[in-house]
Amino acid sequence: MKLFVYDHCPFCVKARAVFGLKGVPFDLVILLNDDEATPTAMIGKKMAPILDHDGRFIAESMDIVAHIDAMAGPPILCGAANLAVAQWISDSSDALFRLALPRWAASHFQEFSTPQARAYFTRNKEAMIGSFANHLSASPDYIATLNRLLPALAALIQSPDAVNGELSDDDIHLFATLRTLSIVRGIVYPPAVAAYRMRMAERTGIDLHDPIAL
Repeated sequence: MKLFVYDHCPFCVKARAVFGLKGVPFDLVILLNDDEATPTAMIGKKMAPILDHDGRFIAESMDIVAHIDAMAGPPILCGAANLAVAQWISDSSDALFRLALPRWAASHFQEFSTPQARAYFTRNKEAMIGSFANHLSASPDYIATLNRLLPALAALIQSPDAVNGELSDDDIHLFATLRTLSIVRGIVYPPAVAAYRMRMAERTGIDLHDPIAL
């Protein structure tokens, strides 16, 4: 199986996470961000992640998660969801992506290994959220917002191994969010959140971006 992704992409993190949690081997392929031809040839449009499983192409991160969880031994994402976790992710998303997008564009990810790919990403994302420079200037306010929200998340975490005590889709969504947050310097993680994100990084085999945080 081959999984086509961008390293920075939280949707791609969701798809990658299930392979790590289940110990399923796969080949990871990093696409250039301006490569429209490769994904279009597979699924008719530019997007990631895409799973190639014996010539069958599956897009949409949670479809990939469900496919791998169902096919490789007993399912592991069996726990009940907690609507409060989904609400926390929603509440944090506005500040989070205004912090993350400019930092991703300035970082040395493989998908931005050519000037053209980096410019493609910057142009498209600035069209969505506005000037990266303006959002970088507003970073202290965004960081303060997230630091105010994180204690509420800490209160929801039942175990470092699973936010609700048993692995569920909530863990896929939450770890992807926290991995995105790891590109931001100045975040104060309450102990429960710190333990959870480190344990999930270990279990999924997906690195956090703490060493390159900006």
